[in-house]
Amino acid sequence: MTDDAPELRASDADRERVAEVLRDALAEGRLDMAEFEERLDATYAARTYGELAPITKDLPVGAPASAPKVSMTKEPAGQGDWAGRITGGEGSSTWAVAVLSGFQRKGRWRVPRKFTSFAFWGGGEIDLREADFADRETVLNCVAIMGGVNVIVPPGIEVVVRGIGIMGGFDHSQEGVPGDPGAPRVILTGFAFWGGVGVERKQTRAERQRLKEERRQEKLDRKQAMKDLHASYRDDLQDAHRRMLEGHKDLLRGALDDGRDRRDRHPEDRHDRHGEDRRDRHDRRDHREG
Repeated sequence: MTDDAPELRASDADRERVAEVLRDALAEGRLDMAEFEERLDATYAARTYGELAPITKDLPVGAPASAPKVSMTKEPAGQGDWAGRITGGEGSSTWAVAVLSGFQRKGRWRVPRKFTSFAFWGGGEIDLREADFADRETVLNCVAIMGGVNVIVPPGIEVVVRGIGIMGGFDHSQEGVPGDPGAPRVILTGFAFWGGVGVERKQTRAERQRLKEERRQEKLDRKQAMKDLHASYRDDLQDAHRRMLEGHKDLLRGALDDGRDRRDRHPEDRHDRHGEDRRDRHDRRDHREG
């Protein structure tokens, strides 16, 4: 966001930076809860840099009050190359609070070296599937009191759980799963009292869609292969039936040709047979009359 381009569209990371300033101002007593909620709603509803700038203009933090620089070229998203997702620098958000409410950190955001979250009678979600990382190792400090925090990690990330639960607990189901070479390591610490911190391992929506498309294509390929096999089997049967009929016709033609050849070679046999047949008929008739 720059003063000479207030009409440029703001990103989720820009809105999150402004929200971070508001949270700091709330913690320092510069804003009361009503002002904080009003400005936070305006932050997440803002679409341009010009709409974001007035939200923090009376707060003593210069960076979010003026728009961050915007690259006019589209940077490609990471395609599974972990080295490209460990970017260094600072996190786009370092903490989150949910008091009788909720919070989310998801999408393309940069996870700091240490991220702290607090949920009291509320819930939060920390989604790392599409995130970049400031460092190879990230500590997520989660405090859940009569509330919950859910952490979502993609396949390939190693998870270590060191949190403590009293009448609550930390999810250890994903601990011990080996990570990919060069992938970040996430360490879960904190405290859960009458609450819980869960961990899920999920594919991104794009990856799930890609795998679904692959399975669909495999199913179509198998179906087409079965069709081709049935068609080939049917053609083989038809070919065998045709050859059998042709063989029967050849045998019949051969038998007829042999009969004609015998008659042509011995015509007297035919006359003798005819004479004998006549004599037999006369004898049978005379015998009946006698």
